Amino acid sequence: MLRAGATALGLSLILAACGGGGGGGGGFPFLPVNPPANGGDGGNPPVEPPPPPAQTAKACAELAGMTLAAAQISLPTQGATVTSATAVAAGDAGNNYGDYCRVRGTIQPVDPNSQLINFALNLPEKWNQKTIHFGGGGFDGVLIDGTEQIRFGPQDKPAPLALGYATYGDDSGHQSSSITDGKFAANDEQLANYGGLSLKKTRDVAQALVLARYGSKPKKAYFLGTSTGGRDALSYIQRWPLDYDGVIANEPALNYTGTRLSNVAVGRALYNNGGAGWMNLTETLLVQRTVLQACDKLDGAADGIVSNVESCRQLNTQIRASLRCPGGANTSDSCLSDAQLETVDAIESPLEFTSYSLANGVKRAGGYNLLEGALVAGPYTTRDLGTRKTPDNPATSADANMYVTGDQWVKFFVTRAPLFPTLDFDPVNPGAYAARVTEVSNLTDATNPDLAPFFAHGGKLIMLHGLADEVISPNSTIDYYKQLIATVGQASVDQNVRFYTVPGMGHGTGVFIPNWDSLAALEGWVEGGLAPATGVAVDAVAGTYGRTRPLCQFPAWPKYRGSGSLDAAVNYSCVTEVGDPLACPNLPAAVTTYKGGDSFGEELSVKIDPATMAYTVTVDASAQRATGTTRNGTLVSQGQCSYSSAESGAVFSFAAGGVLQGGVSAPSGGGFAPLVAFQNTFQNASGSNGFKPVTMIFNAVGEEMGTGGTVAFSSAGRLRNAGTFQFCRDPVTRSFMVYDQTCKDTEKGYLSYNATQGAYDMYTTSTAKADSAETTGGTLTGSVVIGMVNGAPAPLYLRRVSTAVPAADTTANVATTIAPGMRLLATQAPLASGTADGSYAMLSVKSESRDATVVGSALNLGSAAATLTYDAPVLGVAQSDAGRPGNFIFNGGILAFITTDGTNAAFELGVRH
Repeated sequence: MLRAGATALGLSLILAACGGGGGGGGGFPFLPVNPPANGGDGGNPPVEPPPPPAQTAKACAELAGMTLAAAQISLPTQGATVTSATAVAAGDAGNNYGDYCRVRGTIQPVDPNSQLINFALNLPEKWNQKTIHFGGGGFDGVLIDGTEQIRFGPQDKPAPLALGYATYGDDSGHQSSSITDGKFAANDEQLANYGGLSLKKTRDVAQALVLARYGSKPKKAYFLGTSTGGRDALSYIQRWPLDYDGVIANEPALNYTGTRLSNVAVGRALYNNGGAGWMNLTETLLVQRTVLQACDKLDGAADGIVSNVESCRQLNTQIRASLRCPGGANTSDSCLSDAQLETVDAIESPLEFTSYSLANGVKRAGGYNLLEGALVAGPYTTRDLGTRKTPDNPATSADANMYVTGDQWVKFFVTRAPLFPTLDFDPVNPGAYAARVTEVSNLTDATNPDLAPFFAHGGKLIMLHGLADEVISPNSTIDYYKQLIATVGQASVDQNVRFYTVPGMGHGTGVFIPNWDSLAALEGWVEGGLAPATGVAVDAVAGTYGRTRPLCQFPAWPKYRGSGSLDAAVNYSCVTEVGDPLACPNLPAAVTTYKGGDSFGEELSVKIDPATMAYTVTVDASAQRATGTTRNGTLVSQGQCSYSSAESGAVFSFAAGGVLQGGVSAPSGGGFAPLVAFQNTFQNASGSNGFKPVTMIFNAVGEEMGTGGTVAFSSAGRLRNAGTFQFCRDPVTRSFMVYDQTCKDTEKGYLSYNATQGAYDMYTTSTAKADSAETTGGTLTGSVVIGMVNGAPAPLYLRRVSTAVPAADTTANVATTIAPGMRLLATQAPLASGTADGSYAMLSVKSESRDATVVGSALNLGSAAATLTYDAPVLGVAQSDAGRPGNFIFNGGILAFITTDGTNAAFELGVRH
């Protein structure tokens, strides 16, 4: 094994004898400390191998045993040997790549203690005159054989080899059965090879063999890599910018040293102090579930994907506060202690290096978006935080995945002490190891932002990173992209780079794994001059396979347009919002009082102060509590115009047209009563015969609080110009019907404006005469608030008194008592599919908050999906099937739903986001 210091001189003599270039780097003579972007050695011109002599094409078998001298490879080696060259026929068992020549070989190291570089090269019979170099993964050590499909590419697209590309890869110059085994890095040459030198050596050998096989050089050469391979791709064009025409770098581990230092920081938070900060699976899933509940809807779609990551980041403080156990003690799995919250912070926050720098002046490593949708445990990732509070030394698969790689890195890349106590290593202040960390960073990182030489010869770069990556921070890639702009300019980046960020995508994991044809996009750009724009990504996750989203260029993200299928990219826009992304456009401009009522039939006023988000609910009329009773609190934004409150879990939502939905703590029994209120209401102080602007034949949906419990209510009815009203229910179904003023199951009355309360007193009158419409007498039974939403009426009927109803026909099967409750009215007129499309914040009389979406004939309420039939059983009503049996009416952006499932009967109100 070569060591730093004393062995450096001897090694330099060996390199000189081999005709190799390079120098500097202390104990790492294989690479300059700060490799320049032009491929030189820090002052000398780049060393290029002499051009090969003209030759004719060789048969596949003739390549076997072929050797390349060290002088034919532009970095120090002892030459290369083809160990096998086998013709593979299209019809051979297991071959899906057509006829090709399968070449395998080795590149000999300079250091006799270093392992070989194994390389693989595949040469198709029908060559398209292009090559693809595939990068590695993890700590490498496994041969990349070049037969793979495009990573995150269309599942039905053949591998590049089958498309006619000559493909190649290597094992980075060491062999291991595990890509998390860092022992190889104890050898200087093996570490330098892993840092990127094996890539150049393999490329030079592969290109020479391509020339030998075909008798001509490739017209285009591409590099495709993911994770460590993404780092490989960027490292290559930063060091040797002229070798490739186009590069794809997926989820690149470009800030490699920062990533490993971050791994150690997370491990220290988890395991130091007796493992006080360690989180078990239940606690970890609690964090992830809380984030999803807070942030899923910030993109307008309740789809299990946190797309509006930066808005979600603004909710960090309240999410963190909601997770904290009382007093910060570890009392149960249903909350987090202060030590565990520090672990959350260690995962979430960037790691800042104040006492030293990494390669290219990098001063930080990006954090992981744990509080914005990244998953570090559970069914959507293969990784977790381990199963114990005390890790092994060295760490094993029973320990946190993040820590395992950091532990290996400290032991073999930095200290080269196999049993070094990694938890004692401070990544922010590594003390005597600071210079060594920087030295290793110069070898392994791909953070040089000067890609001007690559761009100057027409090189194009596509980068893609999942915003929920739990292994390689997307924020480090974002930092690099910003530094790239600062270095070469926005115009050059716009001309030569496409950077796509994917919400919900982890490290090849997550709730959304995109499939798109990145290779076709790169070819079209390099060869046809057609720059990629907004692509369409197809989800490869089993449970949601086939749904699509736009592939947005950073910093844009996919926002739901508000209607249409949640699974179709066409219904999303790539947006880059400015200002406060959590600001609600539906908030009033000044202190405003909304008028409405709740499911107990209480008439309410709700005052909102948009400056402080303080609210006051005042009971204006009630059968359960005293007039003038108030409830006060402060609303806290959850995004998407929804706000948490102090009302027993009720969520307040501000909708377009001056509609407010929320809840008020129930007068009895716990929970909250859903409420709806309006900025603008219809007022008719002059009395009867002035209701023409709001007259209608209507459908009604609501609930009644009888002695046997809450039951759903549905009916038809009419509000006349004189202020008289009538409800009609089918005598058999006791539900919707085509309005008929002579209906037998009926309820009648009239409205009288109450100027003091700003609502209508509701008087119930006799039903003895089918054709009567009385405007005097009767019994005061409640209130009516006629909300005006964009100029159209949305009447809210609030009953507070149980009333016995005499039947007009004593033989009819009619109700004998009408109980307190709430009803929303909507016109009995055609309800076209699409009219009610959108996402809704729903509240139920069971004190439940959940989301609903309506897209054409599809309804999803909570977790249940159903198919809708419109204008059934009557005009203006949508009927859902057995998936969520029930009906809804729609008025002014308000959805009123009743379920007909006897075991889960409920009334729910929702407003459209």
